[in-house]
Amino acid sequence: MYATPRRDACVLALAGLRVAANRYAMARDDDDFRLRPGRIRDRGGARIGGRRVSGGGGRSCSFNGQVQQAIRRAGGNPSRLSDAGKGGGRFNERGRGASVAAALKDRKPWSRDAGIRTRSRRVAVKARVVKLNPQSGALRGRQFVSAKAVDAHLRYLQRDGVTRDGERGQVYSASQDVEDGRAFVERGREDRHQFRFIVSAEEGVDLSDHRATTRDLMKQMETDLGTRLDWIAVDHHNTGHPHTHIIVRGVTDDGKTLNIAGDYIAYGIRERASEVVTRELGRQTEQEVSRGLEREVEADRFTRLDRMLLAEQRSRNEFADLRPDRDVLESLRQNRALLIQRARKLERMGLAAEVEPGRWTVSPETGSVLRELGERGDIIKTMHRALDREGLAHARSIAGYVLHREEMTEQIVGRVLDKGLAGDEMGERVRLVVDGVDGRVHHLEMDPGRAEDIQRGMIVAVGPGEAGPRASDRNILAVAGTEGIYRPATHLEQAVGTVERLGGDPAAYVRSHVRRLEALRRAGHVERIDADHWRIPADLADRGQAYDLARDRAAGLVTVLSPSGLDQQVGYDGATWLDRELASRQRTILADDGFGRDVTAALARRRRWLAEKGYATDVGDGRIRISRDLVQRLAARDVERTGRVLAAERGRAWQPAMPGTHVAGTLVGSTQLASGRFAMIDDGLGFSLVPWRPALEQHVGRMVSGVALPGGDVSWSLGRRRGLGL
Repeated sequence: MYATPRRDACVLALAGLRVAANRYAMARDDDDFRLRPGRIRDRGGARIGGRRVSGGGGRSCSFNGQVQQAIRRAGGNPSRLSDAGKGGGRFNERGRGASVAAALKDRKPWSRDAGIRTRSRRVAVKARVVKLNPQSGALRGRQFVSAKAVDAHLRYLQRDGVTRDGERGQVYSASQDVEDGRAFVERGREDRHQFRFIVSAEEGVDLSDHRATTRDLMKQMETDLGTRLDWIAVDHHNTGHPHTHIIVRGVTDDGKTLNIAGDYIAYGIRERASEVVTRELGRQTEQEVSRGLEREVEADRFTRLDRMLLAEQRSRNEFADLRPDRDVLESLRQNRALLIQRARKLERMGLAAEVEPGRWTVSPETGSVLRELGERGDIIKTMHRALDREGLAHARSIAGYVLHREEMTEQIVGRVLDKGLAGDEMGERVRLVVDGVDGRVHHLEMDPGRAEDIQRGMIVAVGPGEAGPRASDRNILAVAGTEGIYRPATHLEQAVGTVERLGGDPAAYVRSHVRRLEALRRAGHVERIDADHWRIPADLADRGQAYDLARDRAAGLVTVLSPSGLDQQVGYDGATWLDRELASRQRTILADDGFGRDVTAALARRRRWLAEKGYATDVGDGRIRISRDLVQRLAARDVERTGRVLAAERGRAWQPAMPGTHVAGTLVGSTQLASGRFAMIDDGLGFSLVPWRPALEQHVGRMVSGVALPGGDVSWSLGRRRGLGL
């Protein structure tokens, strides 16, 4: 689309030169004529469309500038124009394989042998170029994928249940049937990018050896690209169409950056894969193609028949004419009956209408609607497989399936049935299938960082987070006063006494407020005047609350309520999510069916267990009284038992953190208990277990300090730097 305006401008320029040459030749003898084109100079600006084109400040544009302006008026982008030979691909303008792609693009799939029309096998190829590290001088942004996301993507490809036998996926390479995927990822840490492909043959179930097929394809790609490729692959059989995930490093065999032409990615790989599959399965006859199209007549997705109908409608600028006496393409004539059946299907869906016998009008939104419907169907199949794996498919109605594709507007509590890559598994977004306590089954998508620690079987809460303004926003408003000017230096003076009494670092305390202001400034809610002055609006609390809700709804805030299932919690000698529900004054609303009914039964069993062990009192009539400090008592017992076990394993003394005592040492890591996640602090002589906080994540392996508070929590002083760090 971008090359057309430029080509038109060049054609006009050449036409002008030709006219001038003809006039010159008429005035002089033809033998004496010699055209000597020189530099194109502007003579006061050109007129395009009746208007004079000039540069800024009243200066006339150059010829190139005039052309660029004309291109912009036509809706093009002159900075993205491709010269001849560069290729017009979707991924990059030039690279290896461009000449091969040009030869393969015009190849006709159909041929006639002994009077029988046959075609090559259809293979679908999805591709993505993943940017890992920015080029020199470029800044890392959202378009670059982190190392953690790359690791997570490989783990998801190797997850359980993807092979024919329902086993864990196995990584292989050109020479090894069992390849070390981790080593492959480590080799590519410093690569600028990597390529990801999904190759799916239409008759993939008939292939005898997917690994051999993949290796043949990659050998052909190496020949086309003129370099050996460092790649791994994983075969998946967990869908109706077996497919192969291929990851290729973005380097050549001599260590240089590998750039593949966009046309080769878009067309060349697909044609080469088709060649490989066709050699194994043979060419398709018209009867085989027709049978494949018959299966698409009632499909709730965008099909080849839909493409034929839309193409026929565009060619006639009004209708898709399927009357038998009309002169149409051979493909339409051969599949006329199927096209009419598909048109009637679209009519029932409200996407087509028959204006007169044999003439149909198809909605231009057909493609987008059917693609969305197909994606929804794939998601429902994923949810059904997750339920079936747990033996719950018959107990959960499809009417209770809920798909959350955009924002999270409600909080969902339930058990994680499945976790994997969202969509076509080419990106990093993660999907969760949650069996909710509301009796419904939810499909959620979110950024990988939000679900990094989430595993199947956990009980989680997913939603927009807690409502209400942040304490930091209220503190900033209090310091800003009526003038609406917040000064970190003033805040530091006011906070020194209070924060130090609690054992905290006043400078770190104020820096946390400045970081909050920086986040709100990027969102346009506050203004930074200078290093020590911020302009604060009077409604900062409301603005901050809206900002947090919008961010959490879009990303999906995930909280682990329990790392173990209901059966494990019922008889566990420690604090569990069931105990917190029993002791809470605002209990989670439970439905009378689905997972909500399971939770209700588990709560009753937990009550009886607590009474038997003496943690609760049986008052008769089936009623059991729960003490207010039940959760604290059970959590303390869980931490003490775990601490003694770890002390025996590590050969270090376990030191419980008593309220008011100083906690300091190296943050070794964390351990997940039924009572929650706890940080392990090692002071060189012993270690302590204290409740984990997300702010500790970036301090693993560093020295931390804080003061233990009543209830087991710790007031942390993270970062002992002097000053405000502005």
